[in-house]
Amino acid sequence: MNRQSILVVVGNYWQIPLVIKLKQMGYRALVVNPYADSPAFPYADGYLQEDIFSEDVICQYCIKEKVVAIVTDANDFAVTAAAGLAERLGLPNIGKGQAELFTNKFLMRKRLLAGNFPIPQFSLCRDIEEVRNFFNMNHTKMIIKPLDSSSSRGIHSFENLNRLEEYYIDACNYSRNDKGILAEQYIEGTEFTVDGIKTPDRHYSLAVSEKKHFPHNENVACELFFSHKNLNFDYDRLKKLNDSIMEYTHLPYGLTHVEYKYSKGQFWLMEMAARGGGNWISSKIVPFMSGIDNYEYLINCSVGKISKEVFTVRDCLKERCAVLKFFETAKEGIVKEIKGLEYLNNNTVICYRFEFGVGDQIKLAQNDVSRIGFYIACSESKEELEKVMKEIEENVVIILKGE
Repeated sequence: MNRQSILVVVGNYWQIPLVIKLKQMGYRALVVNPYADSPAFPYADGYLQEDIFSEDVICQYCIKEKVVAIVTDANDFAVTAAAGLAERLGLPNIGKGQAELFTNKFLMRKRLLAGNFPIPQFSLCRDIEEVRNFFNMNHTKMIIKPLDSSSSRGIHSFENLNRLEEYYIDACNYSRNDKGILAEQYIEGTEFTVDGIKTPDRHYSLAVSEKKHFPHNENVACELFFSHKNLNFDYDRLKKLNDSIMEYTHLPYGLTHVEYKYSKGQFWLMEMAARGGGNWISSKIVPFMSGIDNYEYLINCSVGKISKEVFTVRDCLKERCAVLKFFETAKEGIVKEIKGLEYLNNNTVICYRFEFGVGDQIKLAQNDVSRIGFYIACSESKEELEKVMKEIEENVVIILKGE
């Protein structure tokens, strides 16, 4: 029997579980990505080496391969590209307007402001003087961001204007389609992520994490700890707010990943995305925490099987915890040795990855994509997970030359 073909937009390491899931569901998985050594290519039934925004070339490939759906996850740029391709080919999609809403930070802020949701003070700035005026008007710590980038690229927070020109140029360089930047009030406080599923009539928040950040960079996360309850923060309140916001956007279907900060008794929305969390959050952690096959729902929607399912987390799963932990070193240097790898071969650790080898130069992370590696661990209890994390922290050591 001939298998129907589905195209996965972007073929990096994080798309591999989506490619595998497509094949498990009986589809022929194709991938488009610009690099010859794209990690997802070997897992696919076929691939096209091409820029994901080359619509003419990709559409011709889709017609030739009789593609019935376009799907993507864990990449903001791919959300826009996938929606444009699917719309042009007449295939199910979330719509180009929705894709832009979820990938353009200014449009997102405007929409949520109209809904009276808690967001920081913000301003669209087209030149450096507008940034300076926003800072002088508010006299507070602020943060600037590219309008349509991802992975914390080009994001800078500051309390004075000494390096404003450097920060502004960097932020503009990472804005893909619109060279303005978003300036906003910096919200101090604990940060959270919420991953969920949007159906045609409701949104379901399935997995919540509390984040920690690197000491050297307050804008790059070093840990996401997932649990269903938190003694210090009201997760039910957070999920209710998140569901309200996602339903207000009118996203027709799909996976969602939203970031918040808690400050002065309120959860403030920082970012939202019409895709699952990266670093295998959507493919590994959300199914473990929720017991729900979110990729199956996403793929079914991509082929037009858009159902109004009810997604609830069973009580028997509510003691579960998971962590996405990023490796770090106190300084930069050349790697001499990695000690304690045997502690990562623990049943609780479901995967790990180093972005370097012995002899490579490593640097302190400046954005999400420059982090040097991670592990994901999942457990039926918080106590068990914290024990494993402590063992890894004490025994897995990256030794640099000269140490």
